[in-house]
Amino acid sequence: EVQLVESGGGLVQPGGSLRLSCAASGFTFSSTGMNWVRQAPGKGLEWVSGLTGGGDETFYADSVKGRFTISRDNAKDTVYLQMNSLKPEDTAVYYCNAFVAGWNKEYWGQGTQVTVSS
Repeated sequence: EVQLVESGGGLVQPGGSLRLSCAASGFTFSSTGMNWVRQAPGKGLEWVSGLTGGGDETFYADSVKGRFTISRDNAKDTVYLQMNSLKPEDTAVYYCNAFVAGWNKEYWGQGTQVTVSS
């Protein structure tokens, strides 16, 4: 059974930092690209960042470039999202996402709430 379990969300003041984690199981993590996707209140899904299975290539939405850093630890089957210089518009539920190409299936975590407010 595939599981993606996010953690690390919370309430932070503007300008603050948070690190999200997503622990994965049930598939070959090291060969699977991973993504972070968010959904702000009343809005649709927004892709935030992604990286390849080996972690050698990373990608960012323009809205977070220079502030967020995605990384992974394949020994721990975990992907991270370090979020710095947070803004109120970063407030959203953040989801971990994986597309397992060998199975042609996409998986989502349950999400973790990030609230940026003073």
